This record gives sequence, structure tokens and C-alpha cells, in this order.
Amino acid sequence: MSTRYNFQNVEGIDVFYREAGPSDAPVILLLHGFPSSSHMFRDLIPLLSRRNRVIAPDLPGFGKTLPDEQDGFEYTFENLTKVVTGFCDELSLDRFALYVFDYGAPIGFRMAMRQPERITAIISQNGNAYEEGFSPEWAAWMDYWRDPSDENREACRPSLSPETIRDWQYGTGADSRLLAPDGYELDIAYMARPGAEERQLDLILDYRSNVALYPDFQAYFRDRQPLFLAVWGRHDPAFLPAGADAFKRDLPEAKVHLLDAGHFALETHAMEIACMVQSFLDRNQPVPARAAD
Repeated sequence: MSTRYNFQNVEGIDVFYREAGPSDAPVILLLHGFPSSSHMFRDLIPLLSRRNRVIAPDLPGFGKTLPDEQDGFEYTFENLTKVVTGFCDELSLDRFALYVFDYGAPIGFRMAMRQPERITAIISQNGNAYEEGFSPEWAAWMDYWRDPSDENREACRPSLSPETIRDWQYGTGADSRLLAPDGYELDIAYMARPGAEERQLDLILDYRSNVALYPDFQAYFRDRQPLFLAVWGRHDPAFLPAGADAFKRDLPEAKVHLLDAGHFALETHAMEIACMVQSFLDRNQPVPARAAD
């Protein structure tokens, strides 16, 4: 299935997105993470689109979705969630599975918690919702959460450097022979745009709002018991495997798979992840006849 590229206006914001698959097939909404864009799903989308309608937007401030600076858009996870929810409304996505990664996880979990009737399943790929998932590498960010001083803000800036994106975010735990430069080079280029670092530092500070919601996310898991698959790069330097295993505390039927990969597991394991996701969906959700052809 050919991938199509488009923009959808959501309350004045032009949201860029990728879409592939039959229009009447089950929908999978892919939500990317930091510091990436929907480009991170470039290998996964073709693999899932034969049986599904796959849609991957760029979050505000990432990729090709850039709110007008003159409008004073505030970069918080609550505002990102509102834009993604409005995007789904504009496309009439009434029911869909969520594939969430990194920053996409707290956005997707907010959506699921507030409109559980829309969610058919959740796939979390290195998308955290438990404090035991944090590695010690979060220390500078946590200091900033506790004390949002200028000094602590500057201490977080190395998280945005080309070296950190390439060598830490993408490189840690990844087989360098399988790691194409496309992903990290594009992310580095996006981070070099005017204002990009300040937008990201605002979101780093507001990440504390996600942690504050962890008890609510966990209550949603316990109360609603959504179909849940965790596919995790076990060598992730940011989110530890303990974060994947923790989902089973509230979701006893959750499936958890740890891969020999890093944080950006799709860069090296897209085929393996696609097979796991499709098998999980096939076992748990009926597939319309046309989509299965």
C-alpha cells in the first residue's frame, strides 16, 4: 500500500500526517516520540497497511507540524493531546488502536483515559507509565522538574545535541550495522531549526505533568483492561525493561516482548515488531473481509 502525505487543519494548526491502507480497514493511530516525527514509522507503515488503515501525525512542534509562533501556542502535553484528539475528530476516527512510543505514550494514555470507548487496543513501544521504568539518566530532567531555574533548564540542553540524538537516543543498544542514518540525521536537522530547542525544553519541563498522571493512567488500565501489547527495546537507556513488565501489574493479560534493541527499536526491528503487532491484533480483533483480502 502506498503511503499518502497530507495536512489536516485542527483549530488553526496544520497537522502533517502519513496515511496508508484501505479506508474501511481497522485504524491504527501511530504517535511518535522525542525527538522524532512520523518519519520514525516509515518502515512500519507499509508493513501494517495491508490489513489496517494506518495514520501517523507529526505532533505540534515536531516534523512538519509547526504552530504559528505568533499565535502563542504553549508547548505542554495537555495541548499536544488536545491537538491530536482534534485531529482524530476531524478525520472521524471513532475507533482505533493506539501505537505509542516515548512522548506519544502519555498523549495516547490521556486520550484513552478520557475516551476509552474509542480505543480498541494499545501497543506501547518503549512508552512508559510507571516510575520504575525511569533509568538514572533522567536525573537532569528531574532536577528541572523540581526546580525550573534557568540553570537547570540549561543543564537539560545537552539532551538536544546532535551527539546525544545520534549516539545515545539512537545508538545505545542498537546494532550499528542495521542502524540507518536517516532517522537520526533528520531529527538532528529538525532540532537545528529556529526555536526548536526552546520548544523542546518547554516540553521537558512539562513532562512532569505526565508523571503526575501515572496513578490515573494505571487506574484506567485496571478499570478498563484494554487489550495491551508492550514491545520494548531491552537496551533502552531511558526507559528500562522494568517499565514494560510493570504493565502486567495492572493488566494481567498484557503481552510483553523484550527485543534485543535500543530505544528506537523500529530502526532495527521494524519487521519483527510489525509481525508481533499484526499477530496481536489478529488474535484480539476481527478483521473486515475486504481488509483481509
